[in-house]
Amino acid sequence: MAYQDFNMDHQWLPFTPNRSFKKDPRVFVAADGMFFTTHDGKQVLDGISSLWCVAAGHNRKPINEAIKKQLDTLDYATAFQASNDQAFKAAEMIAAMAPGDLNQVLFCNSGSEAADTSLKVALAYHRARGEGHRNVFIGREKGYHGVGFGGMSVGGIPANRKVYGSAFLPRVDHMRFIHDPVNHAYINGVEPEWKEDILLELEQRILPLHDPSNIAAVIVEPVAGSAGWYLPPKGYLKRLREICDKHGILLIFDEVITGFGRMGVNFGADYYGVVPDMLNFAKCITNGVIPLGGVICTDRIYNTMMEANANSPAHAVEFFHGYTYSGHPVACAAAIATLNLFKEEQLFERAGQMGKVLGDAMHSGFKGLPNVTGIRSLGLAGAVELASIAGSPGKRAYDIFMDCFKHGVLVRPAADNIVICPPYIVERAHIDRIVSVVADSIKKNA
Repeated sequence: MAYQDFNMDHQWLPFTPNRSFKKDPRVFVAADGMFFTTHDGKQVLDGISSLWCVAAGHNRKPINEAIKKQLDTLDYATAFQASNDQAFKAAEMIAAMAPGDLNQVLFCNSGSEAADTSLKVALAYHRARGEGHRNVFIGREKGYHGVGFGGMSVGGIPANRKVYGSAFLPRVDHMRFIHDPVNHAYINGVEPEWKEDILLELEQRILPLHDPSNIAAVIVEPVAGSAGWYLPPKGYLKRLREICDKHGILLIFDEVITGFGRMGVNFGADYYGVVPDMLNFAKCITNGVIPLGGVICTDRIYNTMMEANANSPAHAVEFFHGYTYSGHPVACAAAIATLNLFKEEQLFERAGQMGKVLGDAMHSGFKGLPNVTGIRSLGLAGAVELASIAGSPGKRAYDIFMDCFKHGVLVRPAADNIVICPPYIVERAHIDRIVSVVADSIKKNA
């Protein structure tokens, strides 16, 4: 099918240069396993799990069949004043996977909604415990927490913020970024060790500036995924946990990218040995097939909210928040099937094993190439950082992305990074091909 058969006059594509796209469109019409089929019949190797979310590969029959069965049984049910059996089962499975006492699941539809939900929970929780003055949020430079106004407020990627600043939450601050481009340009499967304590700024400047008693929560990605797979210093997250505990501040992990196996374990929280107060998830929970996200909260947060309303009338709602599609039965059926598939095929363990293969291949294949200034790999993901073209930041990575696509490999440009994060079913031959195509393109675009 030629692309002229598509009327492209009406869809406004997200995070896409629409003008140039229409001159050279990239339209997928089918997918199976590790490959897409394009509108003009080409096969494209999925090197980014489509957008960090197709962990088990495309067109997995157990997930498809679960969705079909659920559609024939219960297509939709309201989430307000009622629920459905699939939502309860999915929540039970997710809570069982989460570390510590993260046992209470609030469903939504995306990572963006999960971020805003977690911020609202933080405010409501502190109000319920008599500290409603805690309304300051702390994010981090280059952090990404979706495109809701709350998530953008605590997020720290400039391009996502510059147009919307007038509508941001008013009481937000940001910690410094976690990457040292000089001493830790090349990292392969280890945690970078810093000589300085980059959380001193949080303790000595940010907390005193706002007063710790006014701070509701700190929100971070365990690994900064959307910015370009930047790894936290060794001990960073444990120290952040200690600081939050010291001052009664909630710690939120945004695990939309690191959750459900990307690090070779259930969550980034497990990898780093740190239990947050809330954990945001989406993407891999349904293998990307149907939108589903959520926030896993500790029992302490849930119980505090319930106890604060113990003397309220029986019909009183404890937390005024939710979405029409919260716990959608078809999405939850997809999640149940996906989690079962992950377990049956031991895909998290496989992600950990293939992550080492990917890291080694990236470092041996990219180091020393023109304009390569850094390579970072951990879990089944990695990024090669490139020198920026003067006056055109991001253009080199974008040109490489376009060239790789033309040669049948889908990678992700993120500022001046090329990110690789394939499905967990990836084989060594797939990795070799991805790295080879990217390496050739880096040389071509020198």
